[in-house]
Amino acid sequence: MTASTEKSNTGQGLPDNFDPEAMRARYSEEREKRLRPDGNEQYIEVKDDFAHYLDDPYVDTPVKREPLEDEVEVVVIGGGFGGLQMGARLRQAGVKDLRIIEKGGDFGGTWYWNRYPGAQCDVESYIYLPLLEEVGYMPKEKYSFAKEILEYSRKLGEHFDLYEGALFQTEVTDLRWDEDSGRWIVSTDRGDALRARFVTMANGPLNRPKLPGIPGIQNFKGHTFHTSRWDYEYTGGGPLGGLDRLHDKRVAVIGTGATGIQCVPFVGETAKQLYVFQRTPSTVDVRGNQPTDPEWAAALKPGWQKHRMENFNGLVSGVPQTQDLVDDGWTDLVGKMIRRFREAVQDGSPDVPAILEMANFEKMTEIRDRVDELVEDPDVAEKLKPYYRMFCKRPTFNDDFLPTFNRPNVELVDTDGQGVDRITEKGLVVKGVEYEVDCIIFATGFEVGTSYARRAGYEIHGRDGRTLMEKWEEGMSSLHGMQSQNFPNCFIMHMFQAAFTANYPHLLEELTTHIAYILGEAIKRDAKVVEVSQDAEAAWVKTIVEKGAGAMGALGGPECTPGYYNNEGQDREPTAVQSAPYGGGSIEYFKLLEAWRKEGQLAGIEFSS
Repeated sequence: MTASTEKSNTGQGLPDNFDPEAMRARYSEEREKRLRPDGNEQYIEVKDDFAHYLDDPYVDTPVKREPLEDEVEVVVIGGGFGGLQMGARLRQAGVKDLRIIEKGGDFGGTWYWNRYPGAQCDVESYIYLPLLEEVGYMPKEKYSFAKEILEYSRKLGEHFDLYEGALFQTEVTDLRWDEDSGRWIVSTDRGDALRARFVTMANGPLNRPKLPGIPGIQNFKGHTFHTSRWDYEYTGGGPLGGLDRLHDKRVAVIGTGATGIQCVPFVGETAKQLYVFQRTPSTVDVRGNQPTDPEWAAALKPGWQKHRMENFNGLVSGVPQTQDLVDDGWTDLVGKMIRRFREAVQDGSPDVPAILEMANFEKMTEIRDRVDELVEDPDVAEKLKPYYRMFCKRPTFNDDFLPTFNRPNVELVDTDGQGVDRITEKGLVVKGVEYEVDCIIFATGFEVGTSYARRAGYEIHGRDGRTLMEKWEEGMSSLHGMQSQNFPNCFIMHMFQAAFTANYPHLLEELTTHIAYILGEAIKRDAKVVEVSQDAEAAWVKTIVEKGAGAMGALGGPECTPGYYNNEGQDREPTAVQSAPYGGGSIEYFKLLEAWRKEGQLAGIEFSS
């Protein structure tokens, strides 16, 4: 027995009568009906009348403290995996004087907020949970549930002594560079005015909930909440289910993305009536979760996690490996591509684009066949089938979502790509039919296509008071995606001008290692200011533009159905190409950073005392 799980084999290749041209036309038709002129503007920013959707339901007693005005070596903004990994690497680099500022009541980030029933990582936990070897921890299952991930986040905080100096229930409101002192002034909603020599921002890619801009959303008289602030006082039960207070409730869940896929089975199990409102069906592949085999875990050699992460990243990047260590739905498509490529080579005529397309058709046919196997009503099954390329939208993995629609109390309300028409005092209207409900649960995800400052919740003022957003108004500019000139001693962790990988903590591992190296050098040199040179920044922007979308081209391309991978199907601004991840892909980007460090010249970085 190994840690890998059996993959789906519902389909064995494509049927003899498969018509690629007809399927391309179907994909295009499904895309066109979902295009909206308002793009990201279709969503409501969670503020003002909607600010209560950000309230923290997990804090029993708010912490009361006096405002702080002390000075610290490093401030880390964000207490999710990015902040925890950054803190760990700084501790390992000998940095003792640091504060992590986190708006939640504890460490965890995404996993602090997302406690909805069924919440679970969809990338294998052995590569998703960071620093496992350093902490000496082994996940209980191949795919950990949110409760374990939150507990592990706390364990990271304890192991690396990150609770010391941490400021929870605290939100940064302003970040301002003070030229005279060479310090960042970090202001918070608690009245703090901290002075930091260095600031690292680990705000996370998915941290700000969004709501759909459905007409009448404010008119509903019943109960509502967003899945990232699950209301167990209303539903009863907990993250493992048992939502007993819904037994007499009619519930609407809006959204069938990754969150909806996971929570719908639990709501459907207990609600008197559940309506699931769908605009675009997700790909729902086999989960096949299983407990960790202790014999397998005991046999692992030092360095196993990094090796496994790189093996997975290679496969999802389309780079063949001698072995598929993770062996799941993420890597299955790549396996199909490799098989088809080998067959084409034997025939002497490998057409790579055609091979990739046909492998994708094969995988998506398998996904749709699985819907037919698990959903009894053929009409409902047809509405749950995704017609777009694999990876146009984030894939999901679940063994309970599709069978939930066989329950007599569960109804799929498919909006044919248009979304809910309007919300009334009593319910939701689709195609002239009003669905009366007691509660609306918004499984509508997080902001992605908005500005960095809006998602972070504060402005970053560099030299002469100019904001980062003002500088980036004509296109993002940085070195390696992490530092921008005139914003000295400030480091950003995100994928833009950096790299995309399906396993986001792997990217964070590489970014935090790199930032810790630079900070370590700055501290050794007693440098007051660490800044990117103008030439180095210009050269990196040129590299990003010349490389183009690269690896991201396989994710949410312009021909894909609208979603957050492709800016809701809208044409990007001419400057948006500058914000793309490194076009050579994450493997090449990681090697580039490693080579830069090994050279030891800190090329493009200027230190001044």
